[in-house]
Amino acid sequence: MQTLSLVLAGVFGLILGSFFNVCIYRIPQNKSIVWPGSFCPKCNNHIRWYDNIPVLSFLFLRGKCRHCKAPISWQYPLVELLTGLLTVLFVWKYGLSIWTFVLLTAVYFLIILSVIDLQLMIIPDRFSLGMIVLGVAFAWCNPNFSGLWWEKELASLLGAGVGLFGVLAIALIGTWLFKKEAMGGGDVKLMAGIGSLIGWQGVITTVVMGSFFGLVYALFVMIRRGKQVNEAIPFGPFLSLGALVNFWCLITPSMMVIEF
Repeated sequence: MQTLSLVLAGVFGLILGSFFNVCIYRIPQNKSIVWPGSFCPKCNNHIRWYDNIPVLSFLFLRGKCRHCKAPISWQYPLVELLTGLLTVLFVWKYGLSIWTFVLLTAVYFLIILSVIDLQLMIIPDRFSLGMIVLGVAFAWCNPNFSGLWWEKELASLLGAGVGLFGVLAIALIGTWLFKKEAMGGGDVKLMAGIGSLIGWQGVITTVVMGSFFGLVYALFVMIRRGKQVNEAIPFGPFLSLGALVNFWCLITPSMMVIEF
């Protein structure tokens, strides 16, 4: 039964990943994610169902549109594979439960907003605010928080508050020190959503890990280009990566004890 569940989870994730590519393309343009159906952005021809099978269609078509032969971005199969893989991993680790549903929903939000941020340097509010609602609404079943249901609700709100105002303070201080925007408003609201799910301790570890991952990326770009990086770097994907580590490890207060 576990093997069957994982297989179904993988297939479900691949299908969702295909839909997420639609969201990534259309949401920043304020277009409907439902209508019209999938089409080639180059020639506008409708994509048939057999050309829209996750990963397999990309391989069969050799990464090109059937009609105009325009190249299809590698983003499409990569998002599908990533969504499928993370779905399988979280179902394997946490089983089929309400909390698994909550975590996967947050993971899916992070996938979509990360790709959008990489492409356009924006994080749509619907995902950040959606995560806050998700975290507060399901705080009662959150294993990161202890106590009665109302204590868990308070812990979720506290995490959202620390994520919002704490990271906002960091952003303002960074802007003052470096004389340019250190962190965007989208990143601040994203951390509020993450904090509502993993608490104030998770906010700290997410920011630390996100900063580390962002620094590694910046160094890689500097080495590759052989010069200093002057342009802004999207921070959302690195915060999302830090959040994924926390989601996987299930940070709890008892795990955050620091001995002096």
